[in-house]
Amino acid sequence: MAFETNKFSVVKKKRLEKSSFNVECNVPIEVELDKVLSVCHSAQAETVEILNGAVSYTGTIDLCILYLTVDGEIGSLTSTCPFTGKFEDEAICVGDHINIKVDVDDYAVDSIGGGNIKINCVCVQSAVLICNREIGTITSGDEDVCVKEDEIMVDTLVGQANGSFSVATEFSIKEPVKKVISNESQVFVKTVDSGENFVSVGGEVVTKILYLTESERFETAYTTENFKEEIELEGVTREAVSEAEAYVKKSLTKCQIETTEKGVEVKVEVQIGVCVTSYLEKSQTVVKDIYSTTSDLKVSTGSFDMSKEIPCDMFEEKIDGALTLDEDSPRVDKIMFIGGTNFVVTNSYVKDGEVFVEGVTKTNVVYLNDETSGLYSVTMEVPFVVSDKTECEEDSQISVNVVVCDVDVVVKKGREFLFDAKLKITVNKFCDVTGAVINGAEVSEEIGDRDCAIELIFASAGQTAWDIAKEIKVKEETVVFQNPDLTFPLEKDENIIVFHKVQK
Repeated sequence: MAFETNKFSVVKKKRLEKSSFNVECNVPIEVELDKVLSVCHSAQAETVEILNGAVSYTGTIDLCILYLTVDGEIGSLTSTCPFTGKFEDEAICVGDHINIKVDVDDYAVDSIGGGNIKINCVCVQSAVLICNREIGTITSGDEDVCVKEDEIMVDTLVGQANGSFSVATEFSIKEPVKKVISNESQVFVKTVDSGENFVSVGGEVVTKILYLTESERFETAYTTENFKEEIELEGVTREAVSEAEAYVKKSLTKCQIETTEKGVEVKVEVQIGVCVTSYLEKSQTVVKDIYSTTSDLKVSTGSFDMSKEIPCDMFEEKIDGALTLDEDSPRVDKIMFIGGTNFVVTNSYVKDGEVFVEGVTKTNVVYLNDETSGLYSVTMEVPFVVSDKTECEEDSQISVNVVVCDVDVVVKKGREFLFDAKLKITVNKFCDVTGAVINGAEVSEEIGDRDCAIELIFASAGQTAWDIAKEIKVKEETVVFQNPDLTFPLEKDENIIVFHKVQK
């Protein structure tokens, strides 16, 4: 008696263990500094190598540093700091895919001097492993083996693809500009649509510039540009569910200033990187039940886990906060400008039909004290908890991408800072589903010759022809053919007669 093994694939996503590590960034500088006023940071993974049991990757931290020189000039510089990271897990296999996220949780300016700024960044790495796993099920072509098949829906991984594109944005300023001190851009994914062999990604690029006018006044401006790009991915269909992760390649962003008759045009070309992953639900034929008419079979069933992708959510929410300076700090006579705004997402979860996102924003505020004629910097830490309606279950696993924009800070009575901003949040979601298939069978005992020509079966209401045939080890069609007056499943208890061919 021969059994064949058939295999089919299902997608499985697994969160790898989160961990933290330190990166020391040494930033060369050509001017003599008095102090660092603010640091804006972002990090991203770049090249990835997947081996059995481990993932190694390289990444970069982009830093935008605002500083004050000993001559009282405010300037800025950008720097890119490379680093390496690693995940280890026995579930990792060659050929898998992975989405890696690296956040700068905190930083410290360790030293300034010798033409160098030393910044220590505390980074947190997290990742979702994405893979197709083969599931084995059995069947048989033997004449005396009866097989009952079933159709189940399984989720499969179509694939993953990377792309890049640029988004141009412009600021029209109606007064002379002495210099643009800094520019910062963030990307927000709003729509992800599957097509035929491509994934369409739409969203916004939010750009902020800080500039100094000829009248020595600091000004901040925001602009938002929409984009829609198609990323090629073979095998994707319109029925696929896709997700996208996008990030700004800050080291490649370009900023130009052009003087016009009406003022100044500041043109910023933002480079965007995007990674898309697509999943497809399809029907799969599996063996639901199996038996032999000539032998007793020992049948084994195996369970398997697969991940089901849930379309992502997007929402916006306003946040606010306050900070009061202590009595030892110089009072605020004028806010000069808002430096870099950083944020950390500390937790995200689903509860009572809502998705919750918790975190902290950290904004650097540079202000002037008239008494000392000095510039001072203070960091505002604003914790936040925001939520929005969602249709996923509480045991669903989620990951979030956050953009902080429209940041504003005002001061009251020289010591109290009031903060408000807008959060734009994308929520990617999936849940784990458990299935089961028959994955093994072996003969435990041969059935001897039947010693009777007629067998009476006391069948119960609800039983099917398959149930009865399996019980007495005959073919299903035998039960149906020999009992033409019965309807299956049985509507009531019945006495069923089956005629056997007796061997002499």
